Amino acid sequence: MSEINSWIRLTSTDGIGCEAARKLLTTFGLPENIFSASYQALRQIVSERQANALIAPPSKETLAIIERTNYWCTEKNNFFVTLADQNYPAQLLEIPDPPAVLYVKGNIDLLKSTSIAVVGSRNATAQGIINAEQFSSSLSRSGLTITSGMALGIDTAAHLGGLAYTGSTIAVIGTGADIVYPARNRGLAHKIAEQGCIVSEYVLGTPAIAFNFPRRNRLISGLSQGVLVIEAAVQSGSLITARMASEQGRDVFAIPGSIHSPLAKGCHFLIKQGAKLVETAEDILLELRLDHLSKKLTKSNPVSTLPLSSNEDSSPLLTDMGYDPIHPDVLAERSNIDSGELSAKLLMLELDGLIEIVPGGLYRRVIR
Repeated sequence: MSEINSWIRLTSTDGIGCEAARKLLTTFGLPENIFSASYQALRQIVSERQANALIAPPSKETLAIIERTNYWCTEKNNFFVTLADQNYPAQLLEIPDPPAVLYVKGNIDLLKSTSIAVVGSRNATAQGIINAEQFSSSLSRSGLTITSGMALGIDTAAHLGGLAYTGSTIAVIGTGADIVYPARNRGLAHKIAEQGCIVSEYVLGTPAIAFNFPRRNRLISGLSQGVLVIEAAVQSGSLITARMASEQGRDVFAIPGSIHSPLAKGCHFLIKQGAKLVETAEDILLELRLDHLSKKLTKSNPVSTLPLSSNEDSSPLLTDMGYDPIHPDVLAERSNIDSGELSAKLLMLELDGLIEIVPGGLYRRVIR
């Protein structure tokens, strides 16, 4: 059995997870040595059930996975990367539980790049989407690679921002590398495979299983020098990523929001816990001591706190709205406009993308 097949067999053996695989590799070296070891030797490292699984001939399912993976590796820009491979990202070796293998699709050189993770809510607001894409494009323009999880909402916007410039983007997914999830991001996945990089630790064919997504978050933070959280509820996967980043010794950044917004609560919690409050992409570069990269952000395309556009300046109604979500009845009283006229003005502003409706029937301005 070839070396790659031994790695596939090890990571496909029932009951052998990351921890057991690392213990076995530490003791026996390469996977072929594991499969040639005696039952007694294996029992010194793993449980009876695991040892029996390792000495048994590979199952039909395992043989099918081996065949599928070998075929997948023949396709252009598909890579099977092991802990013994020089292409294995060095930063993942710093985390407590690095995966034994990675399935990589796209530009494998991005695994060696300097990266920042950008994560947040799947149900992001229009403002959150804008912030994610603008911050990510600015950081990508400076040369940083944007890492995220290819979920809807903030992740999607972060990947699009990363693809806009040379830093590009890495998508760490919770399924097999041959599966696109969610299906709505099929077009994005193809674009990332062409211009960026898709990474998975799961064997080909692994479907979307809820348990796998929190686990993949450790790789999102592990591949990065820091994690930027944009819009997150207090109980969310983004805060799991932030916690893992902190445990891994990575920096955590958060963008504050309105005290009335549920999606700002998670960011405010992180800031209270010591995360760095950021208003600009340059704040992140300076905190990471990447000052030299900030020079690429010229005055012609500044990293700013998202200034008001001329359209916003020209609307007194937006001034009356302020920056927090507001009920139309309160706005009518504040602006001294009757409800009929106010509804028409709000509709026009919404069509122009200058305001959005948020939960509770409230309106909030959108700053670009």
